[in-house]
Amino acid sequence: MTERTRQSDYTWHGATAKPSIWSGWIAFAGIVMIIVGFFNVIEGMVTLFQSEYYAVGPDGVLVFDLDGWGWTHLVIGVLVALAGAALWTGAGWARVVAVVFAAVNAMAQLAFVTVQPVWSTIVIALCVVVVWAVVVHGSEVRDEG
Repeated sequence: MTERTRQSDYTWHGATAKPSIWSGWIAFAGIVMIIVGFFNVIEGMVTLFQSEYYAVGPDGVLVFDLDGWGWTHLVIGVLVALAGAALWTGAGWARVVAVVFAAVNAMAQLAFVTVQPVWSTIVIALCVVVVWAVVVHGSEVRDEG
């Protein structure tokens, strides 16, 4: 996309506006990451404090027991929510961190899919959308950091 085309995208009746972090895919990705982070925190707390909520088959869960996954989801949830909030700064480091944490969250959900198949699939899809939004549309925001 040329500079002329990019400039015309933000021109309206002779007034030129700079793209804002609040007007595009990066803001969307940040909001989705904060929501998914809070959901992960809730999932982790339920796993820790009310583990009978989950029906675990005879094979159990991958790698950890339910308490291990509870702490994992709790920590990942906080990190994902913080990375989502950091996206709003427009900093380049925040985009890298957001992609890494979204990928880590997707992998953690993949390992937890035997316990919560529908929810894990939804969260994996949301993480893929976040990665896509940040990678494809990250350059639309000026780099401040």
